[in-house]
Amino acid sequence: MRILIIHTYYQSPGGEDTVFQQETSLLAQDHQVQTLTFQNRKGWRGALQTIGSIWNIAAANRLKKTIREFRPDVVHIHNTHYACGPIMIRTLAKLGIPQVMTLHNFRLLCPSATLYHHNHLFLDSLNEAFPWTAIKERAFNDSAIKTFILAFNYWFHRKVGTWKKVNRYINLSTFAQKIFVDSILRLPPEKFEVKPNFVFPSTLAEAFVQPYFIYVGRLSDEKGILNLIDAVKETSFKLYIVGGGPLAEEVERRIAGHSTISYLGFKDRDKTLTLIAEAQALIVPSICFEGMPMTILEAYSVGTAVLSSNLGVLPEMIVPNETGDTFDPHNKAEIIACLRQWNSKTAHEKDEIRKTCMAYYFSNFTPEINKGRLEAIYKNAINDIKLNK
Repeated sequence: MRILIIHTYYQSPGGEDTVFQQETSLLAQDHQVQTLTFQNRKGWRGALQTIGSIWNIAAANRLKKTIREFRPDVVHIHNTHYACGPIMIRTLAKLGIPQVMTLHNFRLLCPSATLYHHNHLFLDSLNEAFPWTAIKERAFNDSAIKTFILAFNYWFHRKVGTWKKVNRYINLSTFAQKIFVDSILRLPPEKFEVKPNFVFPSTLAEAFVQPYFIYVGRLSDEKGILNLIDAVKETSFKLYIVGGGPLAEEVERRIAGHSTISYLGFKDRDKTLTLIAEAQALIVPSICFEGMPMTILEAYSVGTAVLSSNLGVLPEMIVPNETGDTFDPHNKAEIIACLRQWNSKTAHEKDEIRKTCMAYYFSNFTPEINKGRLEAIYKNAINDIKLNK
């Protein structure tokens, strides 16, 4: 199969970039794969990209040239925001080429993209004909003007039928799938297919588990890191924090004087994976709707249990008492109770859980399983085109 993969890189690297790179590498093992990438810019160049994203003729011309030269059987779009824009979808449809789009976030439904704003879930846009509330609340970059431009872009393409032209959408979870199916988009449910992310198997030697918990991720409000710190401070549990972000200084201030909580800063993937493998559990205290955290998949790949918030997709990724447990991220007492219950398990119970976590990974999140799901979705998109001819 000849597969063209389109992606726009954000100004700062993120999880979507990782998924794009991993899937490209994976598919290239058995297929002819080519990529078409764009880069978001800062300053006045970024402003022009944002304004022009509603109908980016230059990006469409790049795509047409690539199509002529590569002649793909199917095109997989990851991110069009904002350097190339939704015109990519219309261009592919006009050329009669099957297309698949991964929905890494909720940007098609809300300018916030995360359904989170000002320290709380923000769901107003899901059924508004036009997201005026998001504009009023400055849901994108805390700017009413930027939010309006983005809102108008996606509303306009909904009105002219752009989103209907995608043959198959990929949701990372059934939770996300339901939100899109029930949303203002009003697209047929059969257009949405669930395919989780994946991680490559670990090559680490068997880890010696130590009695600490670990948080790995961005240090920002929506990740719930401050709630976690405030809860752990009332216990004697050891907590390692790995990552960076806008709350780094606040994290250091809050843990000052607490010898059981250590902020390790940013670590490379190998070191981070080792720390996860040696932890008794990974903690994911997010207070927003996550896409599908790669850290959870990596934890399972090394046999580490996951204790997460009970919001969004996270409960879908946890098998209670077998691969982890969940808690209310806004309830300090519940966070503490969850940690205590997990810490109280016997060494034998924890060993059995580690085996279960690894088995869960090999049953759901390996490269081979992911590739098979992708190939099936591509074939469905190709058949959609054939049936409509």
